Amino acid sequence: MLVSSKELFKVARKGNFAIPATNFVDQNSIKAYIEVAEKLNLPIILGYAEVHKDLLSFDEALFLGKYYGERAKVPAVLHLDHGTTKELIIRAIDEGFKSVMIDASMLSFEDNVKKTKEIVDYAHLKGVVVEAEIGHVGNGEGYKSNDNSDSIYTTVEEAKKFADLTNVDSLAISIGTAHGAYKGKPVIDFDRLKEIRNAIDTPLVLHGGSSSGDDNLRRCASEGISKINIFTDLVTAAFNKSQSTKSSDYFELRNAQIEGMKECLEHYYGVFQTKEFK
Repeated sequence: MLVSSKELFKVARKGNFAIPATNFVDQNSIKAYIEVAEKLNLPIILGYAEVHKDLLSFDEALFLGKYYGERAKVPAVLHLDHGTTKELIIRAIDEGFKSVMIDASMLSFEDNVKKTKEIVDYAHLKGVVVEAEIGHVGNGEGYKSNDNSDSIYTTVEEAKKFADLTNVDSLAISIGTAHGAYKGKPVIDFDRLKEIRNAIDTPLVLHGGSSSGDDNLRRCASEGISKINIFTDLVTAAFNKSQSTKSSDYFELRNAQIEGMKECLEHYYGVFQTKEFK
C-alpha cells in the first residue's frame, strides 16, 4: 500500500530506528526491495532520484512506483529523491508521489529557505510531504578524511531556523557521510546529531548511507535518524553476486543480481533496527 512517510517517521523517531530509502532504477530493483520488505513485514521507502532520469524516465518511475507500491502488502512510500527541477517536483506532487525532496542545499541559506518553502506550501495543499537538505552531503570519491571532503556540515542553529521558516516535514543533515563509494573512512559527528535532534522535532534523514559502516549506521538509527538512504551498496551487491555466481544465460545472471540486492537490503534492515509499523 502506498502511504505518506509522515506517520512512519513519527513511529521511527519514537522507537529509535530508521527506515531504509532505496532508489530503484528499473523493474527488477523495485520488485526486489518490496519482496524483502514483505518478507520481513517492514515499511519501505521507494526512491526515484532525478539524477537517474537517464536510466529510468520519470514516466516509467511513476508507473512502476504506483503499480508496485499500491500492491505492496506493507507500507510503501513513493519518494522523489534529490529533486532540483521545480517543474519535475511539481509533476511528482501532482501525479502520485507521496513524498518529494527539494534539494537546494548548494544555494545560500536564504535561497534554500525560499525554494523549499515554495515547494512545501504547494505540496501540503496536495497532502504530500517534503524533505529538504541543510548543509551539504558531498561525494564519497573525494572523501579522503573528515577534513578533506566537499561536504558542508549542518549547524544546529541553521537546522532550527530552517525548520521553523519552511515547515518542512523531514530534514536531511550533513554529519560526516557522503554520496557514493568512499576513498576514506567516514567519521560521523554524533555529538552534532544529538544536538540537532534535541533542538528540533522535525524527523532527520541521512544521505550517503552506503559503505558508512554498520556500527556508524546502527548508531545513527538509534540516536535520531529516521530515514537512511542506501543505493550504491545495493547495486554493488548486485554486481558482486553476479560475478560470484556461475550463470549460463541472461535469466540466471539477472536472478543473481536480484538476489544480491535482496541480501544487501535485508542486512540493512537489521542494521537500522527497523520495526514493524502498526
